[in-house]
Amino acid sequence: MNFTKNDLNTLAKTIYGEARGELYKFGIASLIAIANVIVNRKEKNFAKTITDVCTAPHQFSCWNREDVNYEKIKTITEECSIFRICLDVAQNVLQKKWPDLTDGCDHYHERFIKPFWAAYMEPKRIFGSHYFYELKRKK
Repeated sequence: MNFTKNDLNTLAKTIYGEARGELYKFGIASLIAIANVIVNRKEKNFAKTITDVCTAPHQFSCWNREDVNYEKIKTITEECSIFRICLDVAQNVLQKKWPDLTDGCDHYHERFIKPFWAAYMEPKRIFGSHYFYELKRKK
């Protein structure tokens, strides 16, 4: 997969903003699954770049300006050990060194949130505190 340094950094920030709390509770698979969803969306043409997938309006809450994680992801640096892990996850998933743990999923939500689009669906996979779904099939 072709990606830029900005894509790598944006993916790592998204993983950090969406799931950093999962790492010590549930392990690295929780972070990988978030990255898998983003890459799956790129491959299914949700957007042209990884950065565009991550920053699309109202898709990943950490990029919403009103979200508590927004300022954290805007200012995070590699001095943070968890962010360095997120960078490693992002790089390995983008380089296809690690498998798609979600088996094609392109959506997820936290267990305690029930979005309208998941109202009558069963999750395809569960990692940590997130439910994963495949809503859009590959073209």
